[in-house]
Amino acid sequence: MTHDDGVDVLVCTWNRAAMLAETLSSLARLKIPSGCRWEVVVVDNNSADATRTVVERAAEAFPVPVQYVFEPRQGKSIAMNTALRASRRSIAAFVDDDVRVSEDWLAALTDTFRADPAISYAGGPVDPIWEVPCPTWFDRSGKSLWGTLAILDYGEEPFMFEDRRKIPLGANFAVRRTLVEHIGGFDPALGRNSERVLLGQELPEFFARAREAGVRGRYVPRMRVQHHVPARRLQPAYFRRWWYGKGISRARMEKVHPITELGLDLRQVPQIAGIPRFLFGSALRDGIRWMKAALRGDCGERVAAETQLCYFGGQVRERLRWR
Repeated sequence: MTHDDGVDVLVCTWNRAAMLAETLSSLARLKIPSGCRWEVVVVDNNSADATRTVVERAAEAFPVPVQYVFEPRQGKSIAMNTALRASRRSIAAFVDDDVRVSEDWLAALTDTFRADPAISYAGGPVDPIWEVPCPTWFDRSGKSLWGTLAILDYGEEPFMFEDRRKIPLGANFAVRRTLVEHIGGFDPALGRNSERVLLGQELPEFFARAREAGVRGRYVPRMRVQHHVPARRLQPAYFRRWWYGKGISRARMEKVHPITELGLDLRQVPQIAGIPRFLFGSALRDGIRWMKAALRGDCGERVAAETQLCYFGGQVRERLRWR
């Protein structure tokens, strides 16, 4: 199957009309590389706010066509698959509905795919836009909790994701359509949905299939975006919920893909009641780490340990459910 050359920028959104307007405004200011054809597709995932109005107003003065698609079935993976079906160009570039793209973001990803036909996907840094000042405890926790807030920075040098066993974030990545045709779209059983549990392994599962297919992806430092971090997410309770949901969705993913990105075959490791034994050892160490941090009054280290214990709880819940 052939596709129009160029890039479709895909934005999936749910009840973030004001931030979506900011995202579209940043896309409208992109520096367009010579010969690049591009369009924007916005998938409204059953929003109850002014999302459609925001998209229609932006489209009136936008430099390229903006397509509005309504998807009534709730779920991030569902919305992303709908966006892929609605697009038609050879590169599909996803950004979240609460980001600002840098002016040369499109040029950076276009140059990457043009320069190397063997590259099947690309991703870049995601910097935070703090709604309120970043808590000191988060700063002290190091980079271990960055993913909770969709923050990513692997440095200023490009590299192949497979070489470092890394993957991009869903807020900022692009794929060749041929990859999607080869391995399929995003798993509806993963990713955020209308449930209270915060799931979120649709990207790792997608790239697990990409890894199994032997494709390669590149980290592109110039492909930079900024991402809003709302104040309500800067509470330890949110971090605990996020990691508990990650434990559940990670267990679901590992049921289908038992060989991890580090090459460990979970089918071959010792288990207790269907749960990998090493998870219990990790939980014990995290429990000790939590107690030491609590005694020191180190809030950042304490929250970091709590998140890993919540991750363990999510893994145990999901794996016991299978039994």
